[in-house]
Amino acid sequence: MIPTIKWHKNSIRIIDQTKLPEKLSYVYCRNIKSLWNAIKTLQVRGAPAIGVAAAFGTYLGIKDSKQKSYANFKKHLDSVTKYLATSRPTAVNLFWALKRMESAVSNNKDKNIKELKNILFREANSIFNEDRSMCRSLGAYGARLIGKKDAVLTVCNAGALATSDYGTALAVMYKANAQHKSFNVYACETRPLLQGARLTTWELNRQKIDVTLICESMVAQLMKNKKINKIFTGADRIASNGDTANKIGTYHLAVLANRFKIPFYVVAPSSTFDLSLASGKYIPIEERKDREVTHFNNKPVIRNRIQVYNQIAPVGVRVENPAFDVTSHNLISAIITERGIVYPNFKKNIKKVLNK
Repeated sequence: MIPTIKWHKNSIRIIDQTKLPEKLSYVYCRNIKSLWNAIKTLQVRGAPAIGVAAAFGTYLGIKDSKQKSYANFKKHLDSVTKYLATSRPTAVNLFWALKRMESAVSNNKDKNIKELKNILFREANSIFNEDRSMCRSLGAYGARLIGKKDAVLTVCNAGALATSDYGTALAVMYKANAQHKSFNVYACETRPLLQGARLTTWELNRQKIDVTLICESMVAQLMKNKKINKIFTGADRIASNGDTANKIGTYHLAVLANRFKIPFYVVAPSSTFDLSLASGKYIPIEERKDREVTHFNNKPVIRNRIQVYNQIAPVGVRVENPAFDVTSHNLISAIITERGIVYPNFKKNIKKVLNK
C-alpha cells in the first residue's frame, strides 16, 4: 500500500487525492493553514486519515511554539486544535484525534515545554500506528463475511487512501483477496466528486482485485438481477444506536438492500463511534459548495489554451449538496470494528464490543 499520509521532514506528506487517478502526486503541509486547506478541499479525506492528519497537524502547529509556561503553551495548543476542528464537521475521527492530543498535554502538566512537544509527537505517531493496526483487524473480521463467488458492492472510497494502511470497507476485500477467495466488486462512482470512480477503482486495480464501475442509478437493476449479494461501506460517524453517517448515496443503497434482502455491512474503527449521540438525527451534515454539483468532477479542462471548468448545469441554478446521509440502524446487518463484529441489538452490543 502506498502511504496516504506520513510525517516527513517536519511536514505532513499526503497523497493529493484530487489529482487521482490521472496523477500520483504529493502535498507537503508545513503549517496548519495548508493542512486545514488540504482537509477542506479533500486532498486528504476519509475519516481515519483525517484523524491522523489532525493529530500530526496539532504537533505541526505547536512544534515551534515559543511559549515558556504551561498555561500559555496550552492556550496555544487549544487555538491550534480549535482551528483544525473547523475544517470539516461530520467525521468524528477529526474531533476524537484532536481531543486525544489535548488530553496528552492535560495529563502531563508537570512536564516542561520541550517534553510536552515530544509527548505530542509520540501521541500523533501512536494514533498513526494504531490506525494501521486497526485496518488489519477490520480486514480480518470482515473477510469472514465474504464467501467464494460473492459479488460485493461498495460506495465512495473506504480504502488505503482513506486511512493509514489497508482501509476500512476495502480492508475486508484486501484480506479476502489475500486469502485467495474468488469474488468481484462493484464500485459506485459516487457523485458529485466521483471518489468511487477515481479512487476505489484505482486502488482495487492496483491490487488486481476484480472491480466493475457502476453509476448509483444502476444498483436496483443489478440487485434485481441478483448480481450483488453483499454491501460493505465505511462510516464517518456512528451514533450510539447504530445510525451511521457515510458518503451521500449510502442511505439509498441500504434501502435497496433491505428491499432485496441483501446484507448491508458497515466497516469502521472504534474511533468513528460517537456514543454521546442518541441517534443519527444529531449528526452534523456538511453542506459543500454548489460548484461540486454544477461542474463535473470540479476539475479544469483546457480549451483553446485557456483553463476553464466543465459546467454541466445552467448558471444560477439552485443546488443542494449535502456531503453525507444517515443510514438508520434497522437497515444495517452488522457493524465491523477492530474489536469484533457488532450485530443488532446495536444499542446494547456496541458498548459490549467497544469495551473489549
